[in-house]
Amino acid sequence: MQVEVIVKLKNGVLDPQGKAICHALHSLGHKNIEEVSVGKRILLEVKGEDKEEIKKEVEQMCQTLLANVVIEDYEVKL
Repeated sequence: MQVEVIVKLKNGVLDPQGKAICHALHSLGHKNIEEVSVGKRILLEVKGEDKEEIKKEVEQMCQTLLANVVIEDYEVKL
């Protein structure tokens, strides 16, 4: 089963990479861009059939490795 994990900075956390990209886009003439946010998309191929068990295991992975839960939120999509 393929599982997608989306990791984004929490609201209020500064995103220097996003600000740099936004500034670069403006300097290239893309003046309509108001804000850029940078995150991660992680695709996992997981063995098993029990969706609840798989989601629980992937959420444990997010808590321990895939996301910095102090400053990032994550979403697990089966």
